[in-house]
Amino acid sequence: MPDIAAVKAALAGQRIETPSWGYGNSGTRFKVFAQAGVPRTPREKLDDAAKVHEFTGIAPKVSLHIPWDKVDDYEGLRTYAKERGVELGAINSNTFQDDDYKLGSVCHPDPKVRSKAVDHLLECVDIMDATGSKDLKLWFADGTNYPGQDDIVARQDRLAESLATVYERLGDDQRLLLEYKFFEPAFYTTDVPDWGTSYLQCLKLGHKAQVVVDTGHHAPGTNIEFIVATLLREGKLGGFDFNSRFYADDDLMVGSADPFQLFRILHEVAKNGGFKPETNVAFMLDQCHNIEAKIPAVIRSVMNVQEATAKALLVDLDALVAAQREGDVLGANLVLMDAYNTDVRPLLRELREEQGLNPDPVSAYAASGWQERIVAERVGGEQAGWGA
Repeated sequence: MPDIAAVKAALAGQRIETPSWGYGNSGTRFKVFAQAGVPRTPREKLDDAAKVHEFTGIAPKVSLHIPWDKVDDYEGLRTYAKERGVELGAINSNTFQDDDYKLGSVCHPDPKVRSKAVDHLLECVDIMDATGSKDLKLWFADGTNYPGQDDIVARQDRLAESLATVYERLGDDQRLLLEYKFFEPAFYTTDVPDWGTSYLQCLKLGHKAQVVVDTGHHAPGTNIEFIVATLLREGKLGGFDFNSRFYADDDLMVGSADPFQLFRILHEVAKNGGFKPETNVAFMLDQCHNIEAKIPAVIRSVMNVQEATAKALLVDLDALVAAQREGDVLGANLVLMDAYNTDVRPLLRELREEQGLNPDPVSAYAASGWQERIVAERVGGEQAGWGA
């Protein structure tokens, strides 16, 4: 049976990165819904992220999105974050909100457009130097809508050439994390549509390039835990973007509709050493909260990952391996189901109390008065949202 003290120690060391854009206004493809109290500046986003960490204890990093979080003084932003008990995490690029990128960015047939996109990615590395960020996270909307629109192989060559330029600019302790998405906004071919394409590009680049698994970027029925296990086996799992796929994107809370899938994924992470510091897997949220309150939704998302992790750590691996060796199909499955069906909330409440935290982060935030304060104070100016 798992050692509860060891499980608690692993949970105490867990770190989940939250996205700056998760605190801003967002919506469906048809409408962006504004909420009172939404941040207007990157600093106000950090203020909200600091509250998530204050009440959960395991969310000390904040991902930035450039140019949405562009500022004149990144070292000052880094200091501001530190003063609030958080730090700046991955730097996310944006090569999908410019008219020049209608036919692609790093895969565009025009070398001038490709050069513009690469310059932006190099700018992001400069920002990493100033913020102390270690990860450059790339997602490309590049692709085609019609057969014959462009040469599929040529686009892969352009992608490889562009990525190689950026890779060479990275420092020794920095990484390039390449995300994938199987469709949208390109509907005939997508230039990085799956984990295999991302893996092949990263493999060619070198050890500082790894794959990001966005849990929302897969076709229905895809066995994401197989992908995770395989990438861990190859040493190429750089991180996660956690969310749910029911928008075919990243707009619903992780574990909100299929918590069993999240458990299965994190079981593979736990079993294959993915929680060890030396493996360096980044556990990040990539979510936009459209109709629900922002900060409570992020807190709930962090807790969902935490609960799934606790269950994954409770799997009796000795019993599981024994059943697998004996060919005991139902017995092996039962070992997993026993862990999944365990109510881990008392364990996590106990852990939070031991850490000096309120055992109920959601209620603690509601009672803190922060939501009422930001609604009253954040009046005027332009709220952050898609494109800002």
